Amino acid sequence: MSRLSFPLLFLAFGIAANIVSAQTFTTLYSFSGADGWAPYTGLVQATNGELYGTTVTDAVGTIFKMTPGGTLTTLVNFCQSGCGVVGAYPAALVQATNGDLYGTTALGGTGAYCSVAGGCGTVFKMTPSGAFTTLYSFCAQSGCADGLYPGSALVQAANGDFYGTTIDGGANGGGSIFKITPSGTLSTLYSFCSQSACADGETPYNSLVQASNGDFYGTTSSGGASTGCAASQSGPGCGTVFKITPSGMLTTLYSFCSKSGCTDGADPLSALIQATNGDLYGTTASGGVNCAVGGVIPGCGTIYKITPGGALTTLYSFCSLYECADGETPQQGALVQGEDGDFYGTTPFGLNNGTIFKITPRGKLTTLYSFCSLSECADGEVPFAGLVQATNGIIYGTTYNGGTGTSCSGGCGTVFSLSTGQAPFVETVPTIGVVGERVRILGYKLTGATTVTFNGVPAAFTVDAETEITTKVPAGATTGEVEVVTPDGALSTKVAFEVAP
Repeated sequence: MSRLSFPLLFLAFGIAANIVSAQTFTTLYSFSGADGWAPYTGLVQATNGELYGTTVTDAVGTIFKMTPGGTLTTLVNFCQSGCGVVGAYPAALVQATNGDLYGTTALGGTGAYCSVAGGCGTVFKMTPSGAFTTLYSFCAQSGCADGLYPGSALVQAANGDFYGTTIDGGANGGGSIFKITPSGTLSTLYSFCSQSACADGETPYNSLVQASNGDFYGTTSSGGASTGCAASQSGPGCGTVFKITPSGMLTTLYSFCSKSGCTDGADPLSALIQATNGDLYGTTASGGVNCAVGGVIPGCGTIYKITPGGALTTLYSFCSLYECADGETPQQGALVQGEDGDFYGTTPFGLNNGTIFKITPRGKLTTLYSFCSLSECADGEVPFAGLVQATNGIIYGTTYNGGTGTSCSGGCGTVFSLSTGQAPFVETVPTIGVVGERVRILGYKLTGATTVTFNGVPAAFTVDAETEITTKVPAGATTGEVEVVTPDGALSTKVAFEVAP
């Protein structure tokens, strides 16, 4: 198991500030402890326009929803009815095409073969209003062959099933990849460390992404074919990038620390995203050409891109500025591609206590905000999670510590927004479909919409709410942007809607 992975889950620990021109940072909410503590994961915007997220303590976690303006409601308190029932330490959520939210917990559940007090993790679903159902408890198979400790978000595939990872367990003890139906039937697709010396990787610490070619891509935080960092791991290797087919055929695309001094990066803890250019982008927690972390693996982390075929390019090495003013050691938070085409992300450490940055597809990085810029870190600190861009064009995120809550040492964490002047847009759920398939469009100020088109082909539609339109893929539609014309102007998708054959 990677030294940077699972232990991080168990760390015990409206203010506005103007920053770069045309950008405004706002602390929307400070947790008090009673309403949750330590939001460790990112947010997701649901079709009702509200943001949903989780905290991992106190009393082992909550699920909350928040309006874009900052009004928070706690929906679920984990372990209040027993960890064996509802789980503990929830990961990020994903909204399914049926409207429910699905997620995992790293502990809890009723797995019959789990030797960990409190359980080995669960998969659950929740309605937008908070009705909660546990679908699966891990370690239900002998030897935990089905995996244990699912510490990351699920992804819903085009076939309607969910795919995810566990950071331990599986047939070889190196973690697993699984799929689970919306009703809770689970199948293990792959067990890591299936190859000698874990050359196929081990400890997949984050979620998968389904690319436009239908395959899934992900990372393992350790393992792989490289030997440059064997002394720091349970086995050789500093992590991998892999792809896996929906049926479970895995290919290792890249092994980190393949270059001397790990200048290509090491310890990829974040999930990948597929950009509009078709390439995949991610970060590593160590490696690169600057600084040293603990003297084991050099480097303070990198940002990289990799083609679907496995050609990797290191775009940026952190800690290139004095006292790491550009940030260091990016963790679980995946990058997000903005409406403007640039990528946005966070680092939990740096000159103060974390940063928000943007980077162009070619690798030019700009630090947008440094946390702990206000007295006693009232603006938040240590943003472990990634960001989400809501359909109003504003970027939202969380910090693990900081804020004005006084019942937690160092603050209980925050939810924040960053306005960068980007335009509103629309999203489709799902992002791929066949002619005649029902599609929901999530947006901003959709009331009064006059036209919906799929790559220029008009579609009949119904405006269900200010934030949601229901439509169907029209006959003759081809892959391309979905556009909605409203009284305030035309709104388009950031990602092309793929019309399946």
